[in-house]
Amino acid sequence: MSANSAEPPTEVDVILVKAGRTKIRYPAALLHDDGTRLAVRAPWAGDGVRDFGFVRFEAGDVFTEYYWRDRWYAVKEVRTAAGALKGWYCDITRPAVLTGTHLVVEDLDLDLWRSADGTDVRRLDEDEFTASGLPTRDPEAAAAALYALTTLEHLARGDGFPALLRQPPPGSPACQPRHPACPFRHCFQSCAQGDTRH
Repeated sequence: MSANSAEPPTEVDVILVKAGRTKIRYPAALLHDDGTRLAVRAPWAGDGVRDFGFVRFEAGDVFTEYYWRDRWYAVKEVRTAAGALKGWYCDITRPAVLTGTHLVVEDLDLDLWRSADGTDVRRLDEDEFTASGLPTRDPEAAAAALYALTTLEHLARGDGFPALLRQPPPGSPACQPRHPACPFRHCFQSCAQGDTRH
């Protein structure tokens, strides 16, 4: 089955790659795929509890994850088993690629957290990003990653974040970049204003 199949799979394997190696792989239910954005849902796939200090990921947590084929980030909504919202964990990645039932995403080290009430927004792992050597090895990709992080932080601190994840109505136009120079082909200003077409 190709990425353009008229009948997409109902389940996929999410494969997170880092530095050319598979970091984690887990099955997820495919909730939505409009050709640009995909949404999947899966239980916490980590080993045991991961305590960041500002949030804990643990058994029973449910992740609804949003990936884009034309944007350099992924956004993961995290809820408890009872449905209480913990917040959103955002990965800076290369655009997602769905081939058959394999959803492959390359992690670029940078991350962002936004708490459920929006009062705690923080950048994460900037030291790991610098140590990865990407800014020297691939300056264009590094610039796109940093631009994506800045865009997400702006959305997370403003009112545009919920609109980013809202499913567009059937028949909505596909994302069309207004500014070709954008490293990840969507307009920062439009996204910041909640325009989900960009």
